[in-house]
Amino acid sequence: MLTKSPSPARAAMPAMLRQSVDNFRDTFGIVRHRLATRPARYPKILWSVWVVAWLLLTVAVSLRFDHLAGTMARQWALGSTNVFRIAEFFTFFGLGGWYLVPSVLVLIAANLADWRSLSRRARMTFYNWTCFAFMVLGSIALSAMVVNVLKYGVGRARPMNFDKLGDLSLHPFSMEARFASFPSGHATTMGVIFGIALLLLPQRRWVLLAATLSVASTRIFIGAHYPSDTVAGFGLGCAVAIVCAMVLGRLGCIFRYTASGLPVAKTTFRLFRRARKPNQNDAPRQDEFPHWSSAGKQLNC
Repeated sequence: MLTKSPSPARAAMPAMLRQSVDNFRDTFGIVRHRLATRPARYPKILWSVWVVAWLLLTVAVSLRFDHLAGTMARQWALGSTNVFRIAEFFTFFGLGGWYLVPSVLVLIAANLADWRSLSRRARMTFYNWTCFAFMVLGSIALSAMVVNVLKYGVGRARPMNFDKLGDLSLHPFSMEARFASFPSGHATTMGVIFGIALLLLPQRRWVLLAATLSVASTRIFIGAHYPSDTVAGFGLGCAVAIVCAMVLGRLGCIFRYTASGLPVAKTTFRLFRRARKPNQNDAPRQDEFPHWSSAGKQLNC
C-alpha cells in the first residue's frame, strides 16, 4: 500500500510555527530586557496645561455649537443635502479597520519571517515597518479601550435624540449605542493618525491637521456626534499616540530620546527610501535593528 506524501504546505507548517514562536519569544525577551535596563526617562511635556486647554476647548465648543448641531441633525440625517452625502462617504475613513488590518498583516508577516535570511538593509526596512505597525496598532487599540469606557460610562445621548432629550442628556452605564455619543470613536482614530503623522512629518502638520479634522468632523454632519464629542475624541487620540511614541522612544524604536518636547523621529527611520546618514544623537548601535548574534537565535530589535 502506497503512503501518500505530505503536501509542501503541510510539511512547512511545523517550521513556520517554530519560527513564529521563536520570533515572538525573542522579541518579548528583548523588550523586557530594555525596559529593565533602560531608565524610565521620558520627554518633559506640560500635560497639565494641555489637558486643561483640551477640557476648556471641549466645554467652549459644547456651549457654542452643540445645540446648533442638535437642531440641524434631523435635517442632515434626511440625506437631502450635498453636505450629508459627502460626509457619509468620508466618514468611513475614520473607521479603525482601515489602519488596524494593515498593521496586523505587517506584524503577522514580521512574526513569520526568517530575519536571519535577510540582508542588513532589508532587515532595517522590515524593522522600521514592524515598529510603525506596532505603534499604529497599539495607539488605536489603547485609545479604543479608553473611548469605550468613556462612551458607556458617560452615556451621552446622540444628536438623533436631541428633540426629546436635548444635548446634555446623560445615561451612565446604559450600554446602548444611542447613549454612546461622548467621545467620538471616529474622531479618536483620526486624532491617533494625526498624532503619529505629526511626530513623523512635523513639517506637514497643518495639512495633516486639516485632513484629519475634516474626516473627524463628518460625524457631526451625519448626525452621529456633537461637535464637542469630536473635539474630545480627537484630543484624546492625539495624546494616546504621543504616549505610545514616548514608550517606543524608551525602547529605542522609531524615536530618539529628548529631554523635553515631543518625541523626535530618528534619521534612520524610513519606510520607503534609504535612510540618511545618522547623526550623533540617533546613530544606530549594535542592537538598534534586528539581527541574530553568532551565538544563536537572539533577535535584537
